[in-house]
Amino acid sequence: MTDTDSKQRLTSAMSEISRVILGKDRQIRLALSCLLARGHCLIEDQPGVGKTTLAHTMAQVLGMDFQRIQFTSDLLPADVLGVSVYNRDDGSFEFHPGPIFSHFVLADEINRATPKTQSALLEAMEEYQVTAEGQTRALPQPFFVIATQNPSHQIGTYPLPESQLDRFLMRISLGYPDSNAERQLLEGEDRRQMIQQLAAVFNSASLLQAQQIAAGIHVSPAILDYVQAILQFTRESGVFETGLSPRGGLALINAARAWALLEAETYVLPEHIQQVLPAVINHRLPLQSTQQDSEAPRSAADHILESVAIA
Repeated sequence: MTDTDSKQRLTSAMSEISRVILGKDRQIRLALSCLLARGHCLIEDQPGVGKTTLAHTMAQVLGMDFQRIQFTSDLLPADVLGVSVYNRDDGSFEFHPGPIFSHFVLADEINRATPKTQSALLEAMEEYQVTAEGQTRALPQPFFVIATQNPSHQIGTYPLPESQLDRFLMRISLGYPDSNAERQLLEGEDRRQMIQQLAAVFNSASLLQAQQIAAGIHVSPAILDYVQAILQFTRESGVFETGLSPRGGLALINAARAWALLEAETYVLPEHIQQVLPAVINHRLPLQSTQQDSEAPRSAADHILESVAIA
């Protein structure tokens, strides 16, 4: 598959997803960028705004094997990773892979599970492998986790620790639809039926190629200077409790590469960095309490965009 073929497929994929997820072109583009950058996506919002529907739609359009895990307070790590079952015929234990062994995994309402179960995802999301009962097993490629999260003030939720949040390349929010999109939703057919009618634009092999193309998008020294200036600002400005780690800087570059590919560019521009910046860093940079208590609170990305000049 050539670069041109990949770009055409990505355009078709965005169009197909937009048939179901109405009026959310930016969020769709961010979610696709996250996948192309070989990251994982966290969607945080109120129940009922289309978080799970977006995940189902992406899996269908991208032609990926799909598993949905409903996270609850009694979910155990073995329910996610798998378990060994005794085989009476030969007296051995046989490992039965859990739902994590899939190309596309939806961790629905991830913050309803206990921290112990949440931690079962850490190795899988970072190293693309699972260690269970002393044996390490590789996960299928491509591998993508998209998790939904209810607002932390709602009953029955457990906050995600910083180490878990950092495993997500992006955190996005869908928000309520505008009046025109909502009217189409109210008048139109059931979204679940529409998903089944969507054409698969990619398969596993072609999606891996698209990820390789994204990884090869050129990043100039000037763009690297800009990213390093952002990293330095987060560590020295005193605005944030902690600064961005090197992994956060890599996440920003990889996400910008993927965004550039969706824009049919062959190199990263400063505006690509700025487009993905809020989704990549806002969940990684807690503000100092003095900033949180201000009359007009601003996000981490707002502080950076106002303070760091383009190199």
